[in-house]
Amino acid sequence: MSFPIEPGATPSSLLTIQGRQHRQRVPRGQLAELAPREANDDPVATLMQQSSSRVAELVPLRYQRMLESPFAFFRGGALLMAKDLARGVSSEIEVQICGDAHLANFGVYESEEQRLVFDINDFDETDVGPFEWDVKRLATSQVIAGREIGLSESQQEAVVRESVREYRRAIRHFAKEPLLSVWYSLLDVEDLDFDVYQLVDGSFVHSIREVMRDVTAPSDASRHVVTTQNGQPRIATNPPLVVALSDLPEGTDLTAGQTLNDVVRNFAASLSPDRQLLLSQFVPVDAARKVVGVGSVGTRCFIILLVGRDTKETFFLQVKEAVSSVVTQTRGSAFVGSNGARVVRGQKIMQATSDPFLGWHDVDADGTGHSFYVRREFDRRASVDLTGMDRKHFASYGRVCAWALARAHARSGGTPLIAGYLGAGDRFDEAMTAFAFAYAHQNEDDYEALRRAVAQGRVTAAS
Repeated sequence: MSFPIEPGATPSSLLTIQGRQHRQRVPRGQLAELAPREANDDPVATLMQQSSSRVAELVPLRYQRMLESPFAFFRGGALLMAKDLARGVSSEIEVQICGDAHLANFGVYESEEQRLVFDINDFDETDVGPFEWDVKRLATSQVIAGREIGLSESQQEAVVRESVREYRRAIRHFAKEPLLSVWYSLLDVEDLDFDVYQLVDGSFVHSIREVMRDVTAPSDASRHVVTTQNGQPRIATNPPLVVALSDLPEGTDLTAGQTLNDVVRNFAASLSPDRQLLLSQFVPVDAARKVVGVGSVGTRCFIILLVGRDTKETFFLQVKEAVSSVVTQTRGSAFVGSNGARVVRGQKIMQATSDPFLGWHDVDADGTGHSFYVRREFDRRASVDLTGMDRKHFASYGRVCAWALARAHARSGGTPLIAGYLGAGDRFDEAMTAFAFAYAHQNEDDYEALRRAVAQGRVTAAS
């Protein structure tokens, strides 16, 4: 897209003006509205339909995990919220979005340089969509999680406003920064002053340090998954959470007539030549199906164990099924191509630094084509324990997540357009806060609907 450049004008300033003009077509206050559902819209039916394409024996486990709390339900209900968002008013400003930007999908992980960074860490639903969909999901998750840790309604409102304000402030700041400064900005939790000094204020750096106190220390979780059989490393099984490929029905596993070497070789083709060379020096020795997350339970997910120079040097890959994003499913748009490639592309756009082994692989299993994305497993990841936070730390965590989300959106470009739309006032903050409370109530209703469906025997949850 090109614009006529008048004296003193820049492409950035023109985009900012367009963003202000966009308020006339989609007033920011309209984003507060939660569109009503049709009378026959059944959230449980939506979940059941979504589960129909998943591994049947794992679906009860998915429902069990969603029933642990309203927040757990929210984590597994990305499709429900996307349907509601698609039904309502959205801006026309689209970027690469996470699609599932709730509080638990942020955390600390190890970069390629083996530094610990804070960022979004789940991209199953990433796609191009209205920027505020991510902000709404993050804000709503704060209301729901805030209730579960005992915050009052006024405290919930305050923390949501703080995080949305941080998102708006960060977007407006990024809109003025050089493009390369935005692209290379990241939250290095080991060297905060160096990496974010020019991009945040002193109070924000203090917030980050508060959050880091609540981070579960990264550890080598792989040592709990490796056992030894006949002197060789093997994956320790724990059905139904970890099941050896040999114990799965024929034709339903990852290999589908291939060898593990074939699988790794096919996936490696999506990597850069240097990564292909490094990976070729590892030998795959075992694989298993593994259950992960809440919303992902029932999708096909596997781990592959590889060894390096000797059997003591172990290395894991996670191979996770990628299906159509909830953004695509609910907006009626047609996606053409590999969903595994979609996830990889979106993650590389949004994350400041991505897994060097991030790639994709498509396979024909059980007579059906499946798309997978691949990343390193057990790469020193760490999460924040939301349940143990007080109001102050919870608010700090919200600000950090909001900043990371703004930076992720900024990497898509068009930040001046978003900044112009958001403006310097708090109209957008008010709209997001109002929507978050409205959707938190909707989430509670849907959670109770699933509880009733289990009690009535309509669906089965694992015990």
